[in-house]
Amino acid sequence: MAAAATLKQHLIDPEICIRCNTCEATCPIGAITHDDMNYVVDADKCNFCMDCINPCPTGSIDNWRVVARSQAYSLEEQLDWDELPDELSADELAEAVGDEVVAEEETVNDEEPSVSSEVADVSVNHAQYNSTTPPWSAAHAYTNLYSPKSPQPSITATVTGNMRVTEVGKEYDTHHIVLDFGATPFPVLEGQSIGIVPPGTDSKGKPHHARQYSIASARNGERPGYNNVSLTVKRVLEDHDGNPVVGVGSNYLCDLDAGDEVQVIGPFGASFLMPNHPRSNIVMICTGTGSAPMRAMTEWRRRLQASGKFEGGKLMLFFGARSQAELPYFGPLQKLPKDFIDINFAFSREKDQVKTYVQDRMRERAADLGELLKDSDTYFYVCGLKDMEEGVLLALSEIAEQAGLEWTEIGATLKREGRLHLETY
Repeated sequence: MAAAATLKQHLIDPEICIRCNTCEATCPIGAITHDDMNYVVDADKCNFCMDCINPCPTGSIDNWRVVARSQAYSLEEQLDWDELPDELSADELAEAVGDEVVAEEETVNDEEPSVSSEVADVSVNHAQYNSTTPPWSAAHAYTNLYSPKSPQPSITATVTGNMRVTEVGKEYDTHHIVLDFGATPFPVLEGQSIGIVPPGTDSKGKPHHARQYSIASARNGERPGYNNVSLTVKRVLEDHDGNPVVGVGSNYLCDLDAGDEVQVIGPFGASFLMPNHPRSNIVMICTGTGSAPMRAMTEWRRRLQASGKFEGGKLMLFFGARSQAELPYFGPLQKLPKDFIDINFAFSREKDQVKTYVQDRMRERAADLGELLKDSDTYFYVCGLKDMEEGVLLALSEIAEQAGLEWTEIGATLKREGRLHLETY
């Protein structure tokens, strides 16, 4: 049978992938992996559950090639790609698997992959709770206006500000960077991201691929009424395993001066968006530079309420870092009125203090969070390191149970209604 001899292999387009890690974080069976260059799908593991398709901000994940099952593209091949291979012709496929395939090849090529019933047995996983649906009242998001495969692959932005926002002299180094687009249209919303294309080439002599950064400014600009955006960028000095490394994109951005020009693609993201209807509540849970979209949402809500024409609901922020000195925007956050936003800090490496994480602060505020979980106008946003995700979800489940709610039911409702968004890396 042709179906047995062929495979509709799931592949990721390296030309438009922005290496955001969404697909790998979403995959419930660990079929997606990556190296310094590419994100790839293991044909031996992929069960076509399709969980990774909708969350991908660029559509790079939604690519398929019909191949001879015995000649499926290996991980090693995919990791070395700069672009996707061409589709095999009917003759090429027939040569690979036998003439009997030709008659059925077209049908196989048009079929949707079957969904396997085998799902990883995990108590908490990204795909189970992360919503790919935006809030019903979210503004329309424009995406992929500039990308490698669009008529205009990138646009030029000018640096108008670069300010360090963590204590000088420490190994951590986080910057607030403002990029101005001049007269070029670049509409963005809170919760979206952009890609920065570093100049130069990699170790293989290939142009650097784009690095993704969340927007840290409100939709009408870092400065109201200006066509600009801000980013929160931490200089990368080591990888997730603690090995020394120089982050190509982060170091490039942190070293920019006012007047420098950068190449930008995007914007990306159509689900991690804030609600716009009156009296909507927003609970923001983040660590480190995961604060960028939370800063954007907070500032837009502040501007709306300052206009006197918008009645906002409750804002709660749970913000974690190793220490106060390492927490970006600590000073400005302290100046926000307490009747505007309820801020809860968690420091895990502060001298002479007990290690505290965001989920610990959430449990301390269980009574308030329980009431918010009962309110259909409450929206939850989680952004930061992948390690925080399970702890946050487990805390939410415990808080729900304490409030008399069935977490399995409320978790499913939050996902279905676009009220729980997870963006971890």
